[in-house]
Parts: sequence; C-alpha cells; structure tokens
Amino acid sequence: MILSMTGFGRSEGFFDGKKITIDLKSLNSKTFDLNIKIPHRYKEKEFEIRKSLNDSLMRGKIDCYINIENTEAKNNIIINNEIVQDYIQQLKAISTEDSEIEFLKIAMKLPESVTVQKDDLNDEEWNYVDNLLKEALQKFTDFRSVEGNILQEELSRNIKSIEENLEQVLQYEDIRLDAVKERYRKTLKEFDNIDETRFYQEMAYYAEKLDIAEEKVRLSQHLKYYQEVMETETLNGKKLGFISQEIGREINTLGSKANHAEIQKLVVMMKDDLEKIKEQTLNVL
Repeated sequence: MILSMTGFGRSEGFFDGKKITIDLKSLNSKTFDLNIKIPHRYKEKEFEIRKSLNDSLMRGKIDCYINIENTEAKNNIIINNEIVQDYIQQLKAISTEDSEIEFLKIAMKLPESVTVQKDDLNDEEWNYVDNLLKEALQKFTDFRSVEGNILQEELSRNIKSIEENLEQVLQYEDIRLDAVKERYRKTLKEFDNIDETRFYQEMAYYAEKLDIAEEKVRLSQHLKYYQEVMETETLNGKKLGFISQEIGREINTLGSKANHAEIQKLVVMMKDDLEKIKEQTLNVL
C-alpha cells in the first residue's frame, strides 16, 4: 500500500496550569525538510524532537508547532522584603523628604529588590509532552494512510485506463500496415518497370520499422510492475516515479511509430492518464 506525503496530526493536553498543543503537517518534498517552532521552555529538547520526527516521518516538508497557553494565573516574581526595607531606610537617612510611597518606588527599581523565580522543565512535564508528540505522530500517520488509500484508488484507475487504451491499439495494427502498402502501390503505379522483389523488400523494411510489438509488451509489463509495487511495497514513491518515467518512454515510442490517426488518439489519451499518474506519484511517500 502507499502513504500520502500530505499529512496532519494534532494533540492537546493540560499540564500544571498549561494547555499544550502540538500540530504536525506536511507537503510534498523530495527530501526530509523539517521546520520546528517550539517555546523557549522546550528548547533543550529540540534535538530529541527532531530525531523523533526524522525517524518517523522519513520524507516531506514537515512543519511542527508546539504551543503553550497558561490557563491559570501564576506569579513567579518574588519581592525581597528585607532588601526593599533596607533600601527605604537608607533613602530616609539621606533625604529630607518623608514620603514612604516615593521611597518604595525608588527601592523597587534598585538591584535585587525583585527576583524572578525560574521554573525549570522537569522530567514529568517532558514525559507528558513526549507522549503528546507520539499521539500527534500517530494521528499524522493515520491521516497519511487514509490519503494514501484515496491516492492508490485514483492511480489504479489511471493505470487501468492506459491498459484499456493499449488493448484498443490491436484492432488498428493490420489496418495501418495495409494502408502503408496501398499508399506505396499507388505511388509506384506512376513508374514503369517496377522491381517487385525490391518493392517487397522495402515493405518488409517499413513493416519492421513500424512494428510496435515490443513497445506494447514493455508498456504492459511496466504497467503491471507499477501496480505491483504500489500494492506490495511501502515508502515506494521514488520507485513509482522511476517506473512512470519508463511508462512514458514506451508511450512516446508507440506514438512515434503509430502512423495511424486512431492509434495517435489512443496515445494522446494514454499520455493524459500518465500525466495524472506523474502528478499524483509526487505525493506518494
């Protein structure tokens, strides 16, 4: 089965007065291209987050957003009362004013009057965030799987369409060769003393030149191989891309040898289906 390179996964949770949200989304890319936006609080774990995403997602243009929203009013500022009081007493000693409010305003701006309590990331919170990340990854993978099933159905329809058009070519093969023979006979009637042996030699040459048997066989094999890889292998996007290129070569050669209007029409329809296949294959992981 195939997986789509497009994906989305979100997980949410609450920990110690914080709402934590993790969003994962991806678009087509030939390589693994990861963009992470995380709060400063989790910066020390960025390497672990990148490794986890790299190991799980393999390929695609990935965006990972981790957001924190405080749900409880918390004050991590501590006023150092003893230091502030000491500042006020010293200000009183050197001032003729007697305004407690003014002294307090000045004291609060002086060094060490206020301390910001540092809230370090602990193992319990990180384990919680790590589990949220795993949940987002699982939802992301499930999304890729669902999208992959839709892609596979569409690709199978296009492959089947090319096979049906290829089968239609058979009915015109003998007709086109007879048309070539008749065209040459009409042309040669204008000349005298025609060498019949040479005529049939030339016809054999053109019949071989216009023969499309090998192209039909190879194209049929490539179509079957594409379907087989799509159904039995995982992470097969690049391989399917290579096979679609081979399909294109055979269709082009078939068109150049066709020498018949109806076969050319069938070739055009095959090319149209192939373009859809190539476009969709770019989205296969």
